[in-house]
Amino acid sequence: MSYLPNIITLFRIGMAPLLLLLFKDHQYVLAFYVFIIAGLSDALDGFIAKRFGYVSQLGAILDPLADKLLVVTSYVMLTLDGHVPFWLLLTVVFRDLLIVAGYLIQVSMFGATQMRPSYPSKLNTFMQILLVVVILGTQAFNLSMAVWIEILIFAVFLTTVVSGLHYLWLWLAKREVVNE
Repeated sequence: MSYLPNIITLFRIGMAPLLLLLFKDHQYVLAFYVFIIAGLSDALDGFIAKRFGYVSQLGAILDPLADKLLVVTSYVMLTLDGHVPFWLLLTVVFRDLLIVAGYLIQVSMFGATQMRPSYPSKLNTFMQILLVVVILGTQAFNLSMAVWIEILIFAVFLTTVVSGLHYLWLWLAKREVVNE
């Protein structure tokens, strides 16, 4: 049973192509529910892994990969549909690339490093997901939430920049601590 969280995570990774097809066909109701199920499966695999001690190195890699795959897929498709501005997509993707590059540089310089999401990063992920849910909800259920979407777009931009800078600061601070 120790592999159960990883199976759930792989299921979530498999939802990304389905979500892509649903966005492509403007099936927002189904996309809304698939995105919600993906989010619930993320919570479930995390709960099982922590509660029963089924934490694994593979899971530590697959879980954030699944999250990023679903979020980036959603942002790309919502940008193509005109619901998310292109500059926000670039900001979100650039931050993720910065984190991956920073991690790879840190590993190459200092050896294996355990990455844990920072509090600004957790807030950013929540805001990114909330924006997708609100946009999908407005499209799926014909809701009028334009003001909230604009506020969330600004909040996602702000938390994306802050969390990216926070990771950069952490890496630079660690470098100084190691060099002393």
